Amino acid sequence: MQPFTLQEIQCFDAVVREGGFQAAASVLNRSHTAVFAAIAKLEANLGVALLDRTGYRVDLTEAGRSFHRKAQALLGEMEALRVHARQLTMGEETHLRVILGDTCPLHDGLQLLGGFFAGCANTRLDLHFETIGGPSERLFEDEADLILHWIDKSDPRLEWIDLGAISFVPVVAPEFLPFAPSRSITPEQMRGLTQCIIRDTARDIAKPSFYVVEGAPQCTVADHAMKKEIVLRGMAWGHLPRFMIEEELRDGRLLSITGQHFPGMDIDLVAARRRDRPHGPIASRLWHYIQTHPRFADKASTSSPR
Repeated sequence: MQPFTLQEIQCFDAVVREGGFQAAASVLNRSHTAVFAAIAKLEANLGVALLDRTGYRVDLTEAGRSFHRKAQALLGEMEALRVHARQLTMGEETHLRVILGDTCPLHDGLQLLGGFFAGCANTRLDLHFETIGGPSERLFEDEADLILHWIDKSDPRLEWIDLGAISFVPVVAPEFLPFAPSRSITPEQMRGLTQCIIRDTARDIAKPSFYVVEGAPQCTVADHAMKKEIVLRGMAWGHLPRFMIEEELRDGRLLSITGQHFPGMDIDLVAARRRDRPHGPIASRLWHYIQTHPRFADKASTSSPR
């Protein structure tokens, strides 16, 4: 068996991923002939056919499927090495882009960031506020270095630090409901009542909806502070973070309608960044600072005050 090159492995992987030579050539910015020749040479050097070219679409042989699994591991290691090399060459960043999501308690988030950036005179904090799917979208579009929000923890592109749990409670103002409050209120009963929801700042990704009653009239607001005011004034109902409404729940200015059909929800608040991107020295120090900083006070609560 003759030696093979990383370039040949990259061409082989691209053909498998894209389903053909022309598509692979386009992705690699190489000619069709060059990609075809690289894989032919790889197969000749290995002494085994990796691709089945008899069908309309190029497919893997059994040997090719096994070889591709090993090749993916090699390419993953090479990418990690490339990212590490870039990280070694980076100087201190002039600014870091951080996004506070709508689920992050403002006081805790700003205290955490303020405590760190107070000691970084040469690095500017570029701080933005986004809602629902916006923070993750900014991260994946390379418009943020770090977010304080919830994420899909199954996404292998991300790494995170758990900060605490945020509990969301469905609430109404007294006298808002045209029927008696109970733990068995149904979506059908709420369909004729205005629901206040947060405007999602995501531009392109699929937008999740949390306990939105289909067909109900809606009012849309930019943040939870405005949403709270709307609900307190009896203009709508909605889910609000418990840490924002503890006092109002205690003194009766808001009533929880948590029950079988509106159970509320707990969200894991995290600091998250891309695993597959290099991080400079200041970003790395911030990550370590967050890791060693106490978690935010647990905002979740098992009680449901009325």
